[in-house]
Amino acid sequence: MERPDERSDARERALYLLYEAQAKGIAPADTLDLQVLEPDELTQLLVRGVDAHGAALDELIAARAEGWTLPRMPVLDLNIMRLATFELVHRTDVPTAVVLNEAVELAKRYSTDDSHRFVNGMLAAVASEVRADQTD
Repeated sequence: MERPDERSDARERALYLLYEAQAKGIAPADTLDLQVLEPDELTQLLVRGVDAHGAALDELIAARAEGWTLPRMPVLDLNIMRLATFELVHRTDVPTAVVLNEAVELAKRYSTDDSHRFVNGMLAAVASEVRADQTD
């Protein structure tokens, strides 16, 4: 039996919280305070990181979104890309391939049929700039 990956689970929980924050119109970090049980450390790090760097993350995403504006993007896709872009920029210990794979898997699981290709293309473009000096 396959053991669940705690880091993948944390990314999934962070996505739920980012989605909840956007749906409620509150800051992502505020969703952490609303939880009955305190989320694990990685989930908190991801949510707080996206919250703290949201404007810069959105700039990186928007700059590569040919023909798309952020408000036109599916909400889940945008939050998946925010989460992954945060990791690409601020968690350089996580290999690029892992960040992209995790984001694509979340898009396949939770968004539209074409979302995983869109998310992969967008994040590959972001990674080519922010991690140009790294090799995985």
